[in-house]
Amino acid sequence: MRDKTQTNSAAPGDRLVRAGAVVFFIGALATLVTVAPLFLGTTPFPTYMFGLSMLMAVGFLMAGAGVLRSMAAGRRQARAGR
Repeated sequence: MRDKTQTNSAAPGDRLVRAGAVVFFIGALATLVTVAPLFLGTTPFPTYMFGLSMLMAVGFLMAGAGVLRSMAAGRRQARAGR
């Protein structure tokens, strides 16, 4: 018997995980740009640039929420299949 789920179908939470990964990498890039002047001995960036570094944590939380949503949907599907 074939599985009813297609390989290209998006599960609940997949978009949240992808968006979280993008936000995480933007935050990682902002962190590298913000910390670089400290190693290069140049003038540091303004304080608000350090706030952009927080996008790394926000992206991590978004991806984690997407994984939890995907797990919950899988559990609901498994319970409905019984």
